[in-house]
Amino acid sequence: MSGDQVSLVRRFQSRFRSARSSFLSDAPIVVAISGGLDSVALLHLFRFAITQSHQLHAAHFDHCSRDDSAADAQWVSGLCRAWGVPLELGRAKEALISEESARNARHDFLESVRTRVGGGVVVMAHHADDQAETVLFRMVRGSGLRGLSGMSEYRDPGVWRPLLPFWRDEIALYAQDVCLDWREDPTNQEQRFTRNIIRNDVLPEIESRVAPAARRSLVRLANLAREDEEAWLSLLNEVLGSLELEQDREALSLDFKRITEFHGAVRGRILREVARRHGYPLDATGTRLASDFVDSAQSGQKIDLTGGLRLRRDLDRLVLSTKAVSIVDRPVLISNSQPGSGRALLGGRELLVKWSPEKSLDLMSECLALASPRFPLTIRARRPGDRIHLTVGTRKLKKLFLEARIPEPERCQVPLLVDGVGSVLWIPGVAEATPHGDTSETKNVLHIGISDVKAV
Repeated sequence: MSGDQVSLVRRFQSRFRSARSSFLSDAPIVVAISGGLDSVALLHLFRFAITQSHQLHAAHFDHCSRDDSAADAQWVSGLCRAWGVPLELGRAKEALISEESARNARHDFLESVRTRVGGGVVVMAHHADDQAETVLFRMVRGSGLRGLSGMSEYRDPGVWRPLLPFWRDEIALYAQDVCLDWREDPTNQEQRFTRNIIRNDVLPEIESRVAPAARRSLVRLANLAREDEEAWLSLLNEVLGSLELEQDREALSLDFKRITEFHGAVRGRILREVARRHGYPLDATGTRLASDFVDSAQSGQKIDLTGGLRLRRDLDRLVLSTKAVSIVDRPVLISNSQPGSGRALLGGRELLVKWSPEKSLDLMSECLALASPRFPLTIRARRPGDRIHLTVGTRKLKKLFLEARIPEPERCQVPLLVDGVGSVLWIPGVAEATPHGDTSETKNVLHIGISDVKAV
């Protein structure tokens, strides 16, 4: 092994020891492996450069985004057998075309593997070049400091990126030096993906004509932004404590006079954090509106912010709450398999619901064939604690709605199909639970359709 690669191994071992002294426990480690250069090198480092005091697992997810993707899974299976590493395989139900859908499905699968094997961390192969690309992408989208800090080396509940300090070139030299093989993904050259454009066109053009060390500068920018964010977070609890923050089920409030004493930029950060703790993201526009409102608000005045939030001044308190919906919901109950229909009212949205053992619901916007229904079935809105069981495991509806980009005020209008034992079976347009019956047995299938009637 060359001197450079001995150095890489020693640096990697040093990062492992550092992780052991902070967040890394004795629990199993799950290594995400696509079959590409970076992830194969990462698995090799864990398998052969680290003393095996941890149980090691590999996990591969097939996005089904190209015809030969199944061959990658077969190749990875052979590699893991040769190296003596247990492998967990996952596969999308349908082709995942967008970068976001592929990323979300992959992360859900990896987290399910980590939970199933009792793992402490899922290890990802992101490196310094990936960090530079991420920072540039967020920069041109106008991200704040938190976004410009890029990917963190570790984040809860257990994602670790030990290769972030390493560059793609030195990882490639390591792979060449230890005679590794890997799979080339042809989609890495396709211009329909934003990251490919940045990696293959934008950054090389910048480095050849504008700034030769652009990648290193972007990584340095990420480190500086992260330092500033960490400095702010180190003071945050003390600042919030000085504001006499109070919370109940419906609202958060704080001392009005005290918050007016802060600089406008600091005030905006405080209000954004208070909103986040209330479960609502406050974007740049909402943050600016909230900060400006504090400058001139009189008691009794209020303002509606982005994300379904309302800010008002009540005497010496500044109150952040959600905009209330005064219309009472009206769910629909399906008590048996006889054909029928009804109208549900959820958060002011009126829905037509039809059901029949015959497939005769062609005009409905969303339809489901439910095998072996456990009656009574109910069409209702989300309730606190609702979950749905998917192939990758049980998911909170709150997280699913966030991933589906459903605004918080509209989430109370999303219909759920719930069976007689309280299980969420279907969220039209969002998710369908893993079936508990056999849909091929048509004599015991109930067809259910849902469509909008009108806005109430």
